[in-house]
Amino acid sequence: MRKRIERVSFQGEKGAFSQEAAHQLLGPSIEVVPCQRFDELFRSLETKEADAAVVPIENTLHGSVHENYDHLLRFDFPIVAETSVRIVHNLIAPPDVPRRRVRRVYSHPVALNQCLKFFERHPQLEKVPFYDTAGSVKMLMEERPKDAAAIASSVAAEIYGATILKRSIEDDRQNFTRFFLLRRPEQVAPLPAEAPGKRKWKTSLVFTTHNVPGALFRALSAFALRDVNLMKIESRPLRGKPWEYLFYVDLIGRIDEPRLKNALGHLTELADFLRVLGCYPQGA
Repeated sequence: MRKRIERVSFQGEKGAFSQEAAHQLLGPSIEVVPCQRFDELFRSLETKEADAAVVPIENTLHGSVHENYDHLLRFDFPIVAETSVRIVHNLIAPPDVPRRRVRRVYSHPVALNQCLKFFERHPQLEKVPFYDTAGSVKMLMEERPKDAAAIASSVAAEIYGATILKRSIEDDRQNFTRFFLLRRPEQVAPLPAEAPGKRKWKTSLVFTTHNVPGALFRALSAFALRDVNLMKIESRPLRGKPWEYLFYVDLIGRIDEPRLKNALGHLTELADFLRVLGCYPQGA
């Protein structure tokens, strides 16, 4: 029987960095489902238009994608894997537009701000914000302005038949975006049996504490007392309770490890609310 091709949603047009992350996570044979907005991406998984979804969660330069932290809480889609993509920004134009003629450069605001040194060296270029990096290339190839270029991935240039005028114009080569792979709860298999020390696993969770002095310190002590390594902690406003916060945590360990089970049991006693968002192999 022929294996069914998985449909994977991501935010942006074809050629977006999220598509590259999807292929890193699931291979080349997937069918991609582009979505304009992040909420559409989550809805595509909810309505079963997609079998999985790939969402950016943080960038080494820009920081966290706060909207997606909010969506992780709103939608109950477990994190099953993660990966990181090196962000390489390229100056791209239609084949009939030479570099000397370019006066406007379109891209997502984050991408434009990650290429500021390039714009300092070329003050004649106007930065024009657009909703998506790959989408800016698609727009140029459809509308064919004679003085415009875009900043996007080399994959976007290949998909839309555009020309790369200059490669790797980003300010910082240590520019990576971390992505989560999400699935519906019924799709998630039990954790595989694995020899100790074979590979590292991560667990992501979110919790709230009582609004009293020392509450967060005591909550985090549940991990410190058991030598659980916290990789990241992110706070987000708790809707309906001004000046109270949700705490998102990434830590090293599997939820079936005794020390982590004990830590989570301890945290349950201290927290107002606790949800495990996923347990997955640590990405490269």
